[in-house]
Amino acid sequence: MMVGKLIDAILGQRLMVVTLSVLLLVWRLYAFKALNIEAYPDPSPPTIEVIAQNPGWSAEEMERQITVPIETQLNGMPASTTSALSLALWSD
Repeated sequence: MMVGKLIDAILGQRLMVVTLSVLLLVWRLYAFKALNIEAYPDPSPPTIEVIAQNPGWSAEEMERQITVPIETQLNGMPASTTSALSLALWSD
């Protein structure tokens, strides 16, 4: 009985229903545009960047004595990926 009255009211007020629908659509679009993108979690794994320089060492020495031990220790960290990059230009 109540559902029938509601349907009759909606059909009788088509302009109001269309107007409210358009207003709701505009409000939702505004809310979506105003949503801060930081509300979504960052899908990339945590990153740790270490830059080590020693003017007297070659890149191979830095790799063997600094980079490899640090990378070995960081391999056990949860939810992280490890990769090393050694450049000769960084070990002047």
